Amino acid sequence: MKTRALLVMNAGSSSIKFCVYYLSGHSSTGDVPAGDRLEAGLRGQIEGIGTARPHLSVRENGNRRERALSSAEAGTPQAATALLAEAVAGYSADLEVVAVGHRIVHGGMRYSAPVQLDATVLDYLDTLNPLAPLHQPHNLAVVRAIAQELPDAQQIGCFDTAFHQGHDTVTEMFALPYAMYEAGVRRYGFHGLSYEYIAGALPDLAPTIAGKRVIAAHLGNGASLCAINGGRSVDSTMGFSALDGLPMGTRCGQLDPGVILYLLRERGMTAGDLEALFYKQSGLLGISGISADMRDLLASEEPRAQLAIDYFVFHIAREIAALTATLGGLDALVFTAGIGEHSPAIRERVCARLGWLGVSVNAEANQAGSGCISAAASAVSAWVVPTNEELMIARHTQQLLAL
Repeated sequence: MKTRALLVMNAGSSSIKFCVYYLSGHSSTGDVPAGDRLEAGLRGQIEGIGTARPHLSVRENGNRRERALSSAEAGTPQAATALLAEAVAGYSADLEVVAVGHRIVHGGMRYSAPVQLDATVLDYLDTLNPLAPLHQPHNLAVVRAIAQELPDAQQIGCFDTAFHQGHDTVTEMFALPYAMYEAGVRRYGFHGLSYEYIAGALPDLAPTIAGKRVIAAHLGNGASLCAINGGRSVDSTMGFSALDGLPMGTRCGQLDPGVILYLLRERGMTAGDLEALFYKQSGLLGISGISADMRDLLASEEPRAQLAIDYFVFHIAREIAALTATLGGLDALVFTAGIGEHSPAIRERVCARLGWLGVSVNAEANQAGSGCISAAASAVSAWVVPTNEELMIARHTQQLLAL
């Protein structure tokens, strides 16, 4: 008898993470909590897709296997997807993948919940590629590729914008003609799967702050903040595209639109030039001239590396202050994602700038990087909560299909 499983695919601009979740039972009514019947098995990722040195890593039960790949093996998202499908198939002959859950960065105005991915849905999602050019095309390429590799599995799309649906109009809109808002030129917000996981995890991990006024800081190569009240997103630093808000690894973050007009008119830049500049040449990389990786910058003594760190921390603190105004106060701050989970130095610097809010860090707890990291007397508690977008996707897929 075959073991039924879900496959989760989380495609980035140059990587694909995957995880196999075993289904331990079946309920035609779907009334059994999803988290009770999902067991993670094989997981891993391919990094460096489209580069000269792609790399595959696979983990199971604490065991990790790695190998370098040729550019031919993972030169495109389609090739990398085929390789991952082969790895999953070779993992167990008894495995039956019944569904594949995908992270899709942008759902636009149409999709505020997970949906089965058919040709009509994919055609609409293609129209959103200009809003997330680093991610959306890769997300959809993986969907189409895995459909070729696993034609009998149902494909489910889970959207990074969905958790932010339902914001107040004044939070969503720009001060442009209202017809543009009605046509979809509005603030959508991103990293929603991560924030949704954090909001759902707090009742168990940090019950004292669950349901209260929380700002979650998803700090990684892509970075944003989300104001959460009563478990719901009420505001976010990312807006119409994944460029807005905080500075990121290679993305500029918030920018005066007058700069765009100047670059077009006076510097003769094209739309393609601007896209490359804002998405791939700016942020920590652009300021430092050294690296987009925070670990490299923290290890460097170069003045511009320190400037990039200072700029990053300053803007995180400033945007936390703005979201505190949205919430009408702040009860807790949660750090998550690559930098948020693994950089005590950045957490300490951010919290130090928020002393006026009553944030005080316990140095030992912050260095350990788990659970509550604030001092006992801190008016606003601070936490480190690892995110799990893949589990969130698996839960949505299971619930939608009542598996």
